[in-house]
Amino acid sequence: MPLVPMRQVLEEAAKGGYGVGAFNVNNMEQIQAIVEAAKETRSPVIIQASRGALQYSRMIYLRNLIMAAVEEAPEIPIVMHLDHGNNLKTCKEAIALGFTSVMIDASLTENGQEVASYNYNVATTRSVVEYAHSLGVSVEAELGALGGIEDGHGANLRGDEHLTDPNQVEDFYKKTGCDALAVAIGTSHGAYKTLRYDKDHNPLPPALALDRIEEIHKRVPELPLVMHGSSSVPPELVEIVNKYGGAMKGTMGIPMEDIQFGIQRGVRKINVDTDGRIAFTGAIRKVLWESPEKFDPRDYLKPAREALKELIKSKMIAFGQAGHAGDYQPITLEDAKKLWYS
Repeated sequence: MPLVPMRQVLEEAAKGGYGVGAFNVNNMEQIQAIVEAAKETRSPVIIQASRGALQYSRMIYLRNLIMAAVEEAPEIPIVMHLDHGNNLKTCKEAIALGFTSVMIDASLTENGQEVASYNYNVATTRSVVEYAHSLGVSVEAELGALGGIEDGHGANLRGDEHLTDPNQVEDFYKKTGCDALAVAIGTSHGAYKTLRYDKDHNPLPPALALDRIEEIHKRVPELPLVMHGSSSVPPELVEIVNKYGGAMKGTMGIPMEDIQFGIQRGVRKINVDTDGRIAFTGAIRKVLWESPEKFDPRDYLKPAREALKELIKSKMIAFGQAGHAGDYQPITLEDAKKLWYS
């Protein structure tokens, strides 16, 4: 099975009423863990790389590792997605290497640190959509700005001043023609997603504007929505990191029930990165703490890969994508071009 367009995967998810996890990767072991989880749960999956990951691993290396995964798991619909592309040039580079989906995040300026104007967002997004659709490639856009900073991307925003305005969504969708829209509802990148604490200063889950998801879905029910910053930061995984020498204090993620609330109201793509990092790091720390004489990378990367696989399997089940890999006949980019963009 070749790589598939993200639009198809998200439209099928809409038909089935489930969400699809989009998991970030930096190396071979992460890709292997994701694909093994998809095979074991029979799940369609989105494998995505941020600009930071592509700088670390170099785009062609990750591309070829993902293509190896496609060859190894021909029964699984796999999307290769660029996460947080910052301009048309970056998106063109990814498309030239065979990415079947790109995100253009023009909610921020190119440096990824400052909130952009609405008109800039529309014009930049439209330029990417026109280019990508001419080749059958799907495009995710963002309206509103996420808090937190990860991989050098994010405006470190707090409060609700830059949440997605439901009143702008219809106009934005009409003017850009994007295939999916990331909405800002109070989630943020990283492991520290809250400024809310109880009387004993224990972190509480962040207050999310879930009503905005509901309102946006009512206005444009055909548009798949995307939740960024959706790691739950499981306490049991953080505990492993800290038990073996880590210092992750005051962490807090997004409760799974909030994510599932979104899925029931039009969220079709759920981005997960931080949870995978924590699971991976905890397993490595455990090996090196308990066996300090170890120096073969395989001794700690193998359990890290296994820990990540188990985490992703649990996400796939919770998001509802498990069991849906064989529901439909995947199409090619050329098919997508003729079907949707001609």
